[in-house]
Amino acid sequence: MQHLSPSGRLSLPSPSRRTLLRGIGGAAALGVGMPLLSACGSSGTAADPKTVTLGSNASDAVPKKAFAEIYAAFKKQSGITVDVNTKDHNTFQEQINSYLQGTPDDVFNWFAGYRMQFFAAKKLATPIDDVWQKIGGNFPDAMKALSKGEDGKYYFVPLYTYPWALFYRKSVFQQHGYTVPTTWDQLIALCKQMKKDGLVPIAFGDKDAWPALGTFDQINFRTNGYDFHVELMAGKASWTDAKVRKTFDHWAELLPYHQDGAVGRTWQDAAQTLVSKKAGMYLLGTFVAQQFVNKADADDLDFFAFPEIDPAYGQDTVEAPTDGFMLSKAPKSKASAVKLLEYLGTPEAEAIYLKADPSVVAASSKADTSAYSELQKKAYAMISGAKHLTQFMDRDSRPDFTSTVMQPALQKFVRDPKGVDSLLTSIERQKKTIFASG
Repeated sequence: MQHLSPSGRLSLPSPSRRTLLRGIGGAAALGVGMPLLSACGSSGTAADPKTVTLGSNASDAVPKKAFAEIYAAFKKQSGITVDVNTKDHNTFQEQINSYLQGTPDDVFNWFAGYRMQFFAAKKLATPIDDVWQKIGGNFPDAMKALSKGEDGKYYFVPLYTYPWALFYRKSVFQQHGYTVPTTWDQLIALCKQMKKDGLVPIAFGDKDAWPALGTFDQINFRTNGYDFHVELMAGKASWTDAKVRKTFDHWAELLPYHQDGAVGRTWQDAAQTLVSKKAGMYLLGTFVAQQFVNKADADDLDFFAFPEIDPAYGQDTVEAPTDGFMLSKAPKSKASAVKLLEYLGTPEAEAIYLKADPSVVAASSKADTSAYSELQKKAYAMISGAKHLTQFMDRDSRPDFTSTVMQPALQKFVRDPKGVDSLLTSIERQKKTIFASG
């Protein structure tokens, strides 16, 4: 069975996922044992001004069809053909580094935040400030910030996103008289009451090693704020900082209310305990809704933002992984590629995508939300109203660091929360080595 990644896209099971996460840092042997990712057409041919080449990681049926419909609408409007070069999602991410250094397509699918900034800093992408002069009014400030490189220039056009939050069943809360917690103390009190009532307070499955990354993110930016969280993810703050220890102390307080045996359970199996009303809450992305196949169960699903820990930071940060597009370093059909990016930044393009893939929400604040489900409307409001947006640890940091260091470290913590200081010392030592490798 295929597994969903934090991006909400279908991907291969976890061993492949760990490999793909090393792609950016160069820790994976790129191109070994698989067809090398390369651009459409041969590098020696002259560009057709009425054709834009596009490197796509949308190999799964639903997003592939959704994108095809966008490109067809763009051709009808502009007369420009989008020549799509689709590769397997994992292969694309494993080979992206060598692909961009070679002769890449004009435009390519990618992710907001640190992963975009990495290639922008390496001069493997072209700034698109001219595109943003046209599309800027379509996006909230937090989404604009996600689309900028470290040099302050724009490099990314976002298309869709979704939030992480605490999911619950309305009927279970009504049955027991529970109220949605907005502070840490209220969350702990609710967990205690759920345990007394015979429920698993928080469903949890970390067999694939990435769900725990999301739990850390929530607790860390609620404890220490957005700025510190971003610095920590970028390798600039120390994992031995007392602030990080405070994050783990909070997590250790919450851990007894997590589902036992998490490291041996997939996220889908954990979701089933929420479906069957055996668990009270579940911290995950909105893709958890895909496990609620019965309409009555789906209509009963709701969520709330992770509660406030420090009043100085409140609930102003939302984890919202965002997918979109970038312009390669030397596009052959630059003028046409710019027109495509301008179109991709419109509410019309987003509406086409969302009609085919309702598991996500539009990145634009001007998108038509009339066809959204109640869950989508709430997700959209949460993201639109956020002061800061994060992307998820394996997108906000170096993927080789998160896959080889953080995933096993957090699994170790989940199994045994004692010995945090030595764990953090080990993380910091490995972080220095990896981030120094360039």
